[in-house]
Amino acid sequence: MKTELKIGKRTIGLKHPTYFIADIAANHDGDLERAKSLIYKCAESGANAAKFQNFKAKSIVSDFGFRNLGQQRSHQSKWNKSVFEVYNDASLPMEWTQTLKETCDDAGIDYLTAPYDLEMIPELSKYVCAWKLGSGDITWHENIKAMASDGKPLLIATGASNMDEVRMAVIAATEYTDELVLMQCNTNYTASLENFHYIALNVLKTYSREFPNIVLGLSDHTPGHSTVLGAVTLGARVIEKHFTDDCTHNGPDHKFSMDPITWNEMVYSTRELEAALGTEEKLVMDNEKETVVLQRRSLRASRLLKSGDKIGESDLVSLRPCPSDSLPPYRLKELIGKTLVRDIKEHNCIKLDDVN
Repeated sequence: MKTELKIGKRTIGLKHPTYFIADIAANHDGDLERAKSLIYKCAESGANAAKFQNFKAKSIVSDFGFRNLGQQRSHQSKWNKSVFEVYNDASLPMEWTQTLKETCDDAGIDYLTAPYDLEMIPELSKYVCAWKLGSGDITWHENIKAMASDGKPLLIATGASNMDEVRMAVIAATEYTDELVLMQCNTNYTASLENFHYIALNVLKTYSREFPNIVLGLSDHTPGHSTVLGAVTLGARVIEKHFTDDCTHNGPDHKFSMDPITWNEMVYSTRELEAALGTEEKLVMDNEKETVVLQRRSLRASRLLKSGDKIGESDLVSLRPCPSDSLPPYRLKELIGKTLVRDIKEHNCIKLDDVN
């Protein structure tokens, strides 16, 4: 697997800026002009890509199956319509695809989608530069293979799955591609603060050990961006969150989405974090070199010392500053017992060429 890959014109990997995907999903509310507006707004807020979801209700859910479950559960319990009706309302007309892609091009961001219908993949392939597999399809290997074999990077969300299922999905994908992003995810969409207890960002460490060359990511549905900062710290370089312009709108995705203000704050904070993470090599940084002199101590004469004096510990004191040609305190033993060859005034530095 590749440690770096390209989505559109952007290189994705540990040494590159985090790639932000604004999942507009169903927040277009069935209105093409609204979808276009959200594309421009997410681009202005710092998104690198706008993502949609392509499906027909009948290709993703069984009306009979959900009705047979009895009452609607989890986040679906808040829906005022049946599951089939909600998915039907949220479906994205294929006729919009070219317009959405052109709008993304005009906004300077990438166009992505998660296809939940195998028959749509050949047509959508003309427009996308990467694919996204939603968590719910992690066991649908046929879909994984269809996207992985298309020659574009594949982003795999892993919500509500165990490690064996993740391994099987990765194996299914790597039969056809070495360009993968493995994304930790939690698929509870209730926007409850309690969900922070279930995000399990440390799973990214497990993914890094199990798949050391894979690009990591986070697909997240919690409020704010604390999980994003944690994920980036742990090595994630692709972030996906839902995007809307008004979280109070009616619809299945608005409540747990970011808006332009919170999205911009997330991106800004992440860029600060990326700058702060810096290098793994421990060294004196350029902006602190002067403080080495100002804040470190050097070996100095505790009183006036005369040429010919033999130096004892009481003759030395460790005080700031520490000029570059002075001796640090840990070299004290190199001076003890030595004889001065010149006078040293009180608090002057004592150097090796002052003794023999």
